[in-house]
Amino acid sequence: MEKRTDKNGYTIIFAIIMVVVVGSLLAFTASSLKPNIAENERIEKQQNILYALGVNDNEGDGDITFVSTKEVAALFKTKVSEQLVLESKDGKIIKTMTRQEFMDANNGKEPYLIDVKKQQANAKAGESRLLPLFVGQSKDGETQYVAPIRGKGLWDAIWGYVAVDKDMIVRGAFFDHAAETPGLGANIKQRYFMDDFDGEHLLTDAGVFKGIKVAKGNADPKNMDKTDYEVDALAGATITGDGVSAMIKADFKLYMPYFQNLKKVN
Repeated sequence: MEKRTDKNGYTIIFAIIMVVVVGSLLAFTASSLKPNIAENERIEKQQNILYALGVNDNEGDGDITFVSTKEVAALFKTKVSEQLVLESKDGKIIKTMTRQEFMDANNGKEPYLIDVKKQQANAKAGESRLLPLFVGQSKDGETQYVAPIRGKGLWDAIWGYVAVDKDMIVRGAFFDHAAETPGLGANIKQRYFMDDFDGEHLLTDAGVFKGIKVAKGNADPKNMDKTDYEVDALAGATITGDGVSAMIKADFKLYMPYFQNLKKVN
């Protein structure tokens, strides 16, 4: 007797088998690639932190050039002398952990792998927030402090790593995005935009936090005035620029108590 394979039952069984087979293949692939994904994340974050410190392979006025993937681990160990984790609640720092203390409490996880997005969500839920801070030396041997920041652009997330000195004067920056418009908001990743932040002050002479505004119609387009708390906006990218301004102001303000204590010590 000939079997009928055009019934709904056979179609459903075939679909179930395909879902199981494809799902298993995807799960196996994801599991197999997990170590590579973790390694790429490590390399990328270390490169970004080093870039903000001025440890990069930039030449002249060309594009940004990170240190090579082969060199990044050794340079990160050499140039980043301390990894601190500040625990903050309601804008107040309630605890400071060293790299080793954080790793001991988090099964060997390095502070630079802290998920900033998750920590922002914790703060919105009324919980404490972990603030990673990396103390390192620039190519010139100057001590700098790198903080990761995160915000929202026009279409999706934007983020960055900003290096400042003990007076909260910017010494380097790296910005990136998830889905900003090519040629417009995506230009926050261009070197000419990042370089504008070098030398900009976050504080007034009286120690009041001002942040840095990406300003449309800025009266200082060549960025010669470093105490106006502004950099020139990107053409056609007002919302992305506002997002950069907002994330600098919101996230860096949380580090203020640390730098106030640092000045007291020094």
